[in-house]
Amino acid sequence: MLQASVSVYGNANALRNHAGRLAVRSAERHTLPLGIAVFTLEVLKEHVLRNLVLSAVFCLLMAAGIGVAAASPQSDARSSLMQAPSTAPQEHHIAPSTAPESAPMLHVLAYTLPPDKYAKARHLARIGYIAGILVPLYTLLIFYLLLRCGWSAKFRDWAEAVSSWRIVKAAIYTAAVNLVVALLNLPIGMWFHWLYRENDLVIQGWGSWFGDRGKMVLITTVIATILVFAGSAIIRRSPRRWWLYFWLGSIPFLIFIIFLTPLVIDPLFNKFEPLADHDPQLVSDLERVVHRAGLEIPPERMFLMKASKKVKFVNAYVTGLGASKRVVVWDTTIAKMTQPQILYVFGHEMGHYVLNHIYKGLIVAAFGLLVCFFLTARISHRWLGRYSAAWKIRGPADWAALPVYAIPILLLTFVSTPIGNAFSRYYEHQADQYGLEVTHGLTPVSGQIAAQSFQILGEIDLEDPAPNRLEILWYWDHPWIGDRIQFALHYDPWSKGESGEFVK
Repeated sequence: MLQASVSVYGNANALRNHAGRLAVRSAERHTLPLGIAVFTLEVLKEHVLRNLVLSAVFCLLMAAGIGVAAASPQSDARSSLMQAPSTAPQEHHIAPSTAPESAPMLHVLAYTLPPDKYAKARHLARIGYIAGILVPLYTLLIFYLLLRCGWSAKFRDWAEAVSSWRIVKAAIYTAAVNLVVALLNLPIGMWFHWLYRENDLVIQGWGSWFGDRGKMVLITTVIATILVFAGSAIIRRSPRRWWLYFWLGSIPFLIFIIFLTPLVIDPLFNKFEPLADHDPQLVSDLERVVHRAGLEIPPERMFLMKASKKVKFVNAYVTGLGASKRVVVWDTTIAKMTQPQILYVFGHEMGHYVLNHIYKGLIVAAFGLLVCFFLTARISHRWLGRYSAAWKIRGPADWAALPVYAIPILLLTFVSTPIGNAFSRYYEHQADQYGLEVTHGLTPVSGQIAAQSFQILGEIDLEDPAPNRLEILWYWDHPWIGDRIQFALHYDPWSKGESGEFVK
């Protein structure tokens, strides 16, 4: 998606594919304890709500209650001509406006960065690529040590000594594991936040950052407690087919969390206000795009998010399901982009909904969950048969067996990353195309407007200007921004008398 992090821990949204943020996202998915919470905050927010395809990978982690693991083939910036003006009849244009904090935007021919930003972007990219390997391995080591050193069994014993109620015991055990993993990963999170601040990507202070992280730990503990308690009960009643029953229950739980997130979780990390109170004209323009897309989102469901208190990134998106569906525009976007550019970013996000990427992502996610649970059941059965005595685990339904299920899920998630990213890149390309089609005629020279939007996003986000094929294959869940610009500049079926593929 065309989006960025509000807080790399408290509100983990991803702009596109800046490799420095990939490092933080990778760290977040692997370091936040019992990542079902991370899943239900990332997938529900970042993917299923906004970054749909990667839910196929991240959903693998949801049911087990553990943590999760995440431009173009061209690495050179290529020149091209701007999109030729369309000969199709034009609707009333939304006039370009100059963003308050932006210099007049020049015609974009390719993704370029000034020498200083180029060097900085490449440096951050290398950090991100290395972290994308080391952080998952570090998390695997943490869960292995919880077993090897007997801490998982000790946490279970403490929980049993405190209460006879199973839900209370599950909460105590989960909170203990959650806290240990969080503390062990705290230095990594602090270093990434420092890195972002040093590179002028975020402005969130340390007090606010620690506050967001504390909220995340509490949320992860609550969600993980529910899943650990349910998982233990299912395994206890059906030791052989628990993976199938858990899979059946995971999908409605995921949908419920997606519905709940914009109503309950998002407001914990950021302030939202009615967009009409700040920019009535933008609301009117967004309504035109929404109506053209065939969706119904009334003005009272359009909100401004005060992202400028934490980050400098820009974003506009649609989130939620059913009655919780809403439009969100960051105040940084209004400050740094023109109205037509905002509409293209928004049109891209609309594409995910109109093209049913959410539901397609859920289908892929459901299949991924089924495969993951099946393989995890087979692997954990072997490990418990061989090592349960050494690890002081009483059986497959024992709380202390949680890391035994966590490690296979982390491994499966890690090795499946390229598959999830490939799906995501395909859907993101479709959303790029949809954004061009839905804004064609509403904004002048829509291809150039889209290219300008990508250039602004890439420059603000310090997106890697020269990734290689392997880096894209493993890390990138969006097409490389250079290719996205070229596609925007060249996609013009209207000049040939044709119509768009998605918007007729």
